[in-house]
Amino acid sequence: MKLGFLSACMPERSLEDVAAWAGSNGYEALELAAWPRLGDRPFTASHVAADAFDNVEADRVMAALEGNALVLSALAYYDNNLDPDPSEREANHAHLRACIDAAAALGGVPVGTFIGRDPGRSVADNLREAERIFPPLVDYAGERGVRLMIENCVMEGWHPDGYPGNLAYSPELWEWMFELGLYLNFDPSHLLWLGIDPVAALRPYVDRVAHAHAKDAETFPAERNRYGFFGRLSTREEDPWGMGWWRYRIPGLGQVDFPHYVDALYEGGFDGVLSVEHEDPVWGGSPERVEAGLVIAHRNLRGLVVT
Repeated sequence: MKLGFLSACMPERSLEDVAAWAGSNGYEALELAAWPRLGDRPFTASHVAADAFDNVEADRVMAALEGNALVLSALAYYDNNLDPDPSEREANHAHLRACIDAAAALGGVPVGTFIGRDPGRSVADNLREAERIFPPLVDYAGERGVRLMIENCVMEGWHPDGYPGNLAYSPELWEWMFELGLYLNFDPSHLLWLGIDPVAALRPYVDRVAHAHAKDAETFPAERNRYGFFGRLSTREEDPWGMGWWRYRIPGLGQVDFPHYVDALYEGGFDGVLSVEHEDPVWGGSPERVEAGLVIAHRNLRGLVVT
């Protein structure tokens, strides 16, 4: 197993700068952000130009990685594949196919995305629509030697009332999406605040885990007693992500049992990359704070990962 991080936490930096920093600070891999250059959403970046990918871009990416003794673990483009706007949905699918093409050219690494959701339709209708939408995308990836994987993020901020905006957040839904040929980018942090034991949830499905995130979460029971499980409602329109009773943290600073999480990956035969996804508000807000957070994450995880 190798230790890496998702480059979306450094959106203002070039790929070359991100790779140089990662290599000089003990990381061995990068999960590269490959969103379009829209700049209108937090925790996204464009370190791989998937929508303008050619041999020159492939050489640039590989030179940045190999020059810093790094491997590429995955391409990251997490968007709503069930967007209710047909033009937006098709744009998302087109970019996802471009990411798959780029991943194939870069050695066949996995591509990460979301199932998503149309918030104006029932869950049952969304699942049926996903069963129509995803098989062609899975086939497109498979024909190019690429695994299409879904992160189990709830994406509650995509729904106007804070309900799940990505229908892949629980083991029940993983079993459904595995039948469509999809893989899992496993993230323990989302399960923790949902009340699901991340380690127990992981164990039966390690063989379908193509990539693993390292992100922690911290809960505040007193605030949950005030707002309830679905979170703060009075300010939902101002901050759709501010549920008020939990927050993401750097690995080791929250409540996820990382020793047993990593051990469960090893026991199940996972030999890929453990990728830090840095969305910790305490260690964010400036490039310097983000760097410090990644240094803490590396320190807390290094002893758990045998290279």
